Amino acid sequence: MSKDHHSTSNYLFSVLANKCPRCRTGYIFKSKNAYDLNNNTAMVEHCPVCHQRTEIEVGFYYGTGYVSYALSIAFLVTTFVAWWVLIGMSFSIDDNRIFYWMGSSVVLLIMVQPLIMRLSRTLWLSWFVKYDPNWEKHEPEIPERIVPEHMGNW
Repeated sequence: MSKDHHSTSNYLFSVLANKCPRCRTGYIFKSKNAYDLNNNTAMVEHCPVCHQRTEIEVGFYYGTGYVSYALSIAFLVTTFVAWWVLIGMSFSIDDNRIFYWMGSSVVLLIMVQPLIMRLSRTLWLSWFVKYDPNWEKHEPEIPERIVPEHMGNW
C-alpha cells in the first residue's frame, strides 16, 4: 500500500474530512466547501477512487436527520458547559445571563449547520459502508435495493 493510503486510513479523520468510508481516500461531496450553500449536500454518485455508491437505496439519507439532531444537541450542551465554566451562571430570577447563552448558541448553531449537515451524511454512510483495507482487490458491493429506473423519483 502507498504511504498516502496509510495516512488517510484513520476513521475519525476520514469522517471529519468527508471521505469515502470504504477507501477513506476519495471525497464524497462535489464541493469541498461546506459553505457553498447551493451545493452543500450535493454528493458524487460514486467515490472517485474506489467507485463505492454514495446512495445505497432510495431515500437513504432520511436517517441523517436524527444524526444531525444529535450533533446539534451535543453542540448546544458543549456550548452550555463552556459558558457555565467560563462565565458562570446561577439560576435565579435576577440573573439573565442564560439568555445571552441562548442567543449566542443559536447564532453559532446556525453558523455551523452546513458542517453538521455534511458530518451527519458522512457518519450515516460510514455506518452502512464498512472500511475495506484491500479495496483495490475487491469490487464494491452492489446495493440490493437499488432500482436504476426509480432513482431520482423522490
